[in-house]
Amino acid sequence: MAVRLVAYEVADLCLGKPPLRFLSSSATVADALAAIKSSDDNSISVWSCDHSKTRNLECVCVGKVCMVDIICYLCREDNLSSPALALKAPVSVLLSKVNGGLVRHVEPSSSLLEAIDLILQGAQNLVVPIKTSNSKRKQLQKPSICPTIHNGQQFCWLTQEDVIRFLLSSIGLFSSIAALSIDTLGIISTEFLAVEYHSPALSAIEAISRSLTDQTSVAVVEDDGTLIGEISPITLSCCDESTAAAIMTLSAGDLMAYIDCGGPPEELVRVVEARLKERNLEGMLEEFMMIINSFNVDMSNSSSSDDELPSPTTTLSRSRSYNRSGSRMGRTAEAIVCHRGSSLVAVMIQAIAHRVNYVWVIEDDCSVVGIVTFANMLEVFRDNLESMI
Repeated sequence: MAVRLVAYEVADLCLGKPPLRFLSSSATVADALAAIKSSDDNSISVWSCDHSKTRNLECVCVGKVCMVDIICYLCREDNLSSPALALKAPVSVLLSKVNGGLVRHVEPSSSLLEAIDLILQGAQNLVVPIKTSNSKRKQLQKPSICPTIHNGQQFCWLTQEDVIRFLLSSIGLFSSIAALSIDTLGIISTEFLAVEYHSPALSAIEAISRSLTDQTSVAVVEDDGTLIGEISPITLSCCDESTAAAIMTLSAGDLMAYIDCGGPPEELVRVVEARLKERNLEGMLEEFMMIINSFNVDMSNSSSSDDELPSPTTTLSRSRSYNRSGSRMGRTAEAIVCHRGSSLVAVMIQAIAHRVNYVWVIEDDCSVVGIVTFANMLEVFRDNLESMI
């Protein structure tokens, strides 16, 4: 059985994966924003190919873009005065040299070990061709803002979570390590990103950007190191571009309340509006109020058509059930935590259950010890898989 596990190929992990929707690298930031809002996925892949030509043999995924990229981009000093103009820039402004390394093309025949090695080298998404017939591809393809077919070929991508889920399904083969504590295994990283609760949220913008690259999060702590919550890229991905205005004007603690899945309290919306006016950020204020007002209209229409829906008297709904395609609710800003003595398998299940790539490690007094990531876990599994060969 152990030998069979090592023999698994990437294609075995792709069964049932949906075709990857994509944008051309010639698209604009506004195109990426529209694609993300209409997608069930948190990110959209960007490809260097031109499908307006008869045939393009150089279709390569050059990166991916999510709402967090757009929010951080709009927080740049040169974009504050005119967010609308910033959205007209090419999507390439959101892609860095690091971003290009976050996605890697692999063949379906690549081994499980090869896939894990690429992830440990920094890849977040592995782009894999889907084995389907041409006739089936034609049936699957529907008109969309983002197509899925490149020269007759569809692709899907695998994530760290996909690999961890796969390994968890065979956890019995790892009995020697599964029940060991994360402390014993030495996979607690003591280097983590944090911001003080009362600090300006803007002071955490670089940490937010880095946490997106590292697939971690930014801890929000008190002066004594007590963990209060987090500013997570996963939570921010369920928000919209108006969150840039909140980052520019609120404290880290207030930002946590603003991005919480229940939606921002109306008093925080008013605070953001007032502070944008104080700073004469008319362009961002106009965009912010336009989005907020559209939410109010949508909520009003929804409430009038369904008496069972709650009236938004205290919060403005920010969940995807209202402002996206209706498939998912936003995630809470509450941090997912464990202790040093937690077992590897327990932490794996905890992370998967909450759809996060990491778990915070705390002491009994709630002070932060460190963080455990899927990458940390995969290092342990990689060593054990190698011993099975």
